[in-house]
Amino acid sequence: MQLEFYKYQGTGNDFVMIDNRSEFFPKENTQLIAHLCDRRFGIGGDGLILLENDTIASNLATTTDFKMVYYNSDGNQSSMCGNGGRCLVAFAKKLNVIQNNTTFIATDGLHHATIEDDGLVSLQMIDVDEVKVSSDHVFLNTGSPHHVQLVDDLENYNIKENGAAIRYGDLYGKAGSNINFVKQIDDTTFSLRTYERGVEDETLSCGTGATAVAIAMNVLGKTDASSIDLNVEGGKLVVSFDKKEGHFTDVFLKGPAEFVFKGTIEI
Repeated sequence: MQLEFYKYQGTGNDFVMIDNRSEFFPKENTQLIAHLCDRRFGIGGDGLILLENDTIASNLATTTDFKMVYYNSDGNQSSMCGNGGRCLVAFAKKLNVIQNNTTFIATDGLHHATIEDDGLVSLQMIDVDEVKVSSDHVFLNTGSPHHVQLVDDLENYNIKENGAAIRYGDLYGKAGSNINFVKQIDDTTFSLRTYERGVEDETLSCGTGATAVAIAMNVLGKTDASSIDLNVEGGKLVVSFDKKEGHFTDVFLKGPAEFVFKGTIEI
């Protein structure tokens, strides 16, 4: 069978996109998904995303435009992906499913998003009510679990080795966590590098990770800003939020989401 796909990237976080509104895709075939994401023998991507019709939210009298189904590059369905969500919004516009505003559903609930005239996509993330601060790290869930840790010499830090040691260590058990290493640049700017579970390597960007870092740095008192610039390996993201009594609401992740190419592959 010939499979039509689209390739998108958001600050270097790249995804295979498939229009699955007709529900033809074999979603339980983890080997196929992993093959499609393989950079040597397949298309290549940090993950694969299906755009589907949403039936659950419509049954709950909630108006949505589509459903996001996200798979890590290992072929397993996973938790929320912020950059993937932003890219899916751009993909939905390309398919004329939406125009410049949308509400869609993902594994962690409803998301609102807008596409600006310059192509930047702003995606509302989930509210964050719990942030666990430890002596050397912060842990929080921004749609996916994230460990946030300040380090010296971020540029030369071994992300894969140190990230894997924490991800597979006793701290997070079998489920693991995404691991973010951070360096402060100024009062409102931070650089980060992320080890992503499911990819099991460093990625050029992680949207839920950037969101987690922004909130964690605010909690630690490293910044008082409610709009924070994040330098990732693949570009720049902006995270903004409202904070009241330790609760973070109206959390938005903003950055580019760009079409790379379209193709077909035999499966």
